[in-house]
Amino acid sequence: MKKNGFIGILVAVLVIGAAPSLAAPAPILPAPTRVSDHVYAWIGPHGPPNPENRGFRMNLAFVVGTQAVAVIETGYNEAMVNEMVAAIAHITPVPIKYAINSNSQPDRFLGNGAFRARGVSVLATPVEVARMTAMGGMFAQGTENALKLSAGSITVPEAPDRLIDKETALDLGGVTLRLHPMAAAHTPGPLVVEVVEDKVVYGGDVLYSGRLPAVVDGGNVGSWIEVFDSLTRFGDVTFIPGHGVPAKIESFQFSTREYLSTLHAHMKKMVDAGVDMQDAIERLDQSRFAKLENYEDLARRNGNTAYREAEADSFK
Repeated sequence: MKKNGFIGILVAVLVIGAAPSLAAPAPILPAPTRVSDHVYAWIGPHGPPNPENRGFRMNLAFVVGTQAVAVIETGYNEAMVNEMVAAIAHITPVPIKYAINSNSQPDRFLGNGAFRARGVSVLATPVEVARMTAMGGMFAQGTENALKLSAGSITVPEAPDRLIDKETALDLGGVTLRLHPMAAAHTPGPLVVEVVEDKVVYGGDVLYSGRLPAVVDGGNVGSWIEVFDSLTRFGDVTFIPGHGVPAKIESFQFSTREYLSTLHAHMKKMVDAGVDMQDAIERLDQSRFAKLENYEDLARRNGNTAYREAEADSFK
């Protein structure tokens, strides 16, 4: 073989071998689903955040008017925000003016900084902002660990610049959003977003389907049940949950309300009877919810948190 021919083959082999490393990473987000005339959502899979899903395991949404776009949830980081912004630009030239944090879990607000850098106003309730501020550093570090990102790659964003402490309307042009602050549920004071003309309500982590709800410090199971029941006031609308597919309220009855009621009633009874935490968890039969995703990861942890809540409530 001639020398030049050998070199050509060698170069070709090196280029082919290097091709996978030069390829752009796969997108984090799928194409958004159109829920109604003005509402789109990214419907996430179940499961915890990990390097494989790159943090996409929740629902995100946006609403398009003639004058403004409002994004609901800002995701985990700038990479996710960049994909959200690109997808929205593909659908409409209308500018993004608002980003709404339904609560203070990290998947709902760690992308705030990337939106604020674009001049977008970020909205949340005061109590959720307080939790973001107090726990933001821990949430950022935990997300880096879960996604196996380098330390410092997720910057804790500035707090939202607009606090929503009462029902508030946003006119996007041809479509109205009503922001409804709620009592404690999954988190201390979530926002529920009503898209009036479309009869769509973004319920966020007040609603779960297909997977077990996560009971976390800062929320309240008893109050969460009451918040769930209050959603019936919206009438015959389509709800977008924090996890699961959009549906009518009945679709969330088993996986959210019945589960929380089972947990709350049992732990209240155990605390009132003076049963200690470990015995109370052992006596809790959650088996009928075992087919819900994340059951093995969350069932005992939820029992622990619900017991501590019931214990604290007993001293009020």
